[in-house]
Amino acid sequence: MPRITKPLTSTEIKNSKPKGKEYKLNDGGGLSFRVRINGTKDWIFRYYEPFTKKRKDISFGSFPTVSLADARNKRDQAKKLLDNDVDPKAHQLESKRLQTEEQANTLLAITQEWMTIKETTVSLKFAVQIMASLNNHVLPRLGNITVDKLTPALVIEVLNPIAAKGNAETVRRLCQRINEILDFAVNTGRLQINTLSKINSAFIAPTKKNLPALKPEELPVFLNTLQKASIKLVTRALIEWQLNTMVRPSEAAMAEWQEIDYDNKLWVIPAHKMKKKSNGDHSVPLTKQTLALLEMMKPISGYGQHLFPADRDPKTHVNSQTANMAIKRMGYKDKLVSHGMRSIASTVLNEEGFDYDVIEASLAHVDKNTVRRAYNRTDYLERRRVLMQWWSDYIENASRGSCTLAST
Repeated sequence: MPRITKPLTSTEIKNSKPKGKEYKLNDGGGLSFRVRINGTKDWIFRYYEPFTKKRKDISFGSFPTVSLADARNKRDQAKKLLDNDVDPKAHQLESKRLQTEEQANTLLAITQEWMTIKETTVSLKFAVQIMASLNNHVLPRLGNITVDKLTPALVIEVLNPIAAKGNAETVRRLCQRINEILDFAVNTGRLQINTLSKINSAFIAPTKKNLPALKPEELPVFLNTLQKASIKLVTRALIEWQLNTMVRPSEAAMAEWQEIDYDNKLWVIPAHKMKKKSNGDHSVPLTKQTLALLEMMKPISGYGQHLFPADRDPKTHVNSQTANMAIKRMGYKDKLVSHGMRSIASTVLNEEGFDYDVIEASLAHVDKNTVRRAYNRTDYLERRRVLMQWWSDYIENASRGSCTLAST
């Protein structure tokens, strides 16, 4: 007659003490309570592997994290698996593998992977904006869901409140970013197909708004207003620098003295400061007027790192919105933003008949044709020198009667 094992009690388990060697207390049905020499305690289930009938042990976890009731429940589940010829240990390992795989395939996990690639192609500022939009609107609700479980209906439910507020542009950008992430999941083998590729069609498309910009014939009045405006000298110089060099506001604000190549009369903006980092460094030919601006700024900031230092902390550069705020105070609210000065240049240069590709290269617009893009950086540079000097002369002529800093 087989010996009947008396089930353990909670009191026995709590009162168990370590001894000179490891020992076990049996609960029956293959479950035992192991007490190690160092005092750690855990649950062990002993069974015979299906088919091979080899004896194996599997741990159910440590006490008190796993209670007596928990251990017995795990034993009962293991026995059910054995009744179906399933090895409990192999099942446990497969469950852990699937759990790890599931965690790696959540929208949050894949977004983080995607972002490490994305941030190598955009500016740091833009990368922060992208992640902030996802953290604010998408990841709190969808972050823990695996990408294969994301359905159009689920995503639409999350984005509908944003659309209801009239933020169509925000919805458009979120749809675009979610699609980039799911395309990344497809390309890395975590998803068979991007089921959200047409998600944007569920929302009203945003009305395209061009950035406020002046007409070329309005430039003389603007320059006259700039000359008479009650703004700091550094801010006035920043606006003229941006207007002459045709760069973006952030690129102008972050300009450094070490980027100025006087020998070749170039301002070489490092790739990491550009909107599209993957397009490489951007060289801006310096004109007589921009060189004059540099000479004027030398006594003011030549001792430091930045061409246009911040007023409160000269060790840092001015804010990228400094020019915008000044233009607004000059009475040009809703008429002109600093980025719009690039549009003035583009309009004038195109009307004058300059080569379109040379203009685009001067504006640092990314050319998807890699061969032509490489050509832009070499042969186009000399043609851009001519274009840039013509543009600076145009600005100076437009300022007659008001006199820009670059012409003083």
